[in-house]
Amino acid sequence: METARVLVAEDDRSVRDALVLALELEGYTVCATSDGEQALAAFDEFAPDVLVLDVMMPTIDGLTACRRLRARHVVTPILVLTARDQVSDRVTGLDAGADDYVIKPFSLDELLARLRALLRRNSAGPEEPELVVGDLHLDPLRRIVTRGDRTIDLTKTEFDLLALLMEHAGIVLSRDQIYEHIWGFDFETGSRSLDVYIGYLRRKTEGDDESRIVHTVRGVGYVARA
Repeated sequence: METARVLVAEDDRSVRDALVLALELEGYTVCATSDGEQALAAFDEFAPDVLVLDVMMPTIDGLTACRRLRARHVVTPILVLTARDQVSDRVTGLDAGADDYVIKPFSLDELLARLRALLRRNSAGPEEPELVVGDLHLDPLRRIVTRGDRTIDLTKTEFDLLALLMEHAGIVLSRDQIYEHIWGFDFETGSRSLDVYIGYLRRKTEGDDESRIVHTVRGVGYVARA
């Protein structure tokens, strides 16, 4: 099996060196840079399977680098590192196109678990049929979502979440079930990541006069139904 490639951008040398050592011990091939500008320059040549971007860096910060990659329609999963633990700061990272985040100071075990989850979600699976709920269509192979005559642009996590709900259309999935399938392990109590992504999906899938597809079942979870 080919070794996964991780591109790291972290300006704190001690943190960067510790990340490189931990990742290499886990068997990853690592390219380490000290700012977002270097990471962007290295991206095409290194062709990473996943990126780890620190938010606060000189020259080009991690969120700007993330936005620039997403503007190029890069779908490679991105994990951001942030010292800010407010919900609004996390939402800013998700809005920039990040797939997940880890708050500093972090546990290496947690970071490695989140990377494994991102890589699992990014690995190619067997051929899957198109998913349809009402007039919302999702093509798992081409990773294209359309509603009516418009194409809906989703981040990787948004796509995976919508695919999960559409695969189980009409069945209410609990928050725990969704966290386990999408993130691969239990989030901290009170995490609002799922709520944030549900909000994103609703804004993107509900255009003018379009009915709701992703519904909340209070006290239980979420369900996709026309």
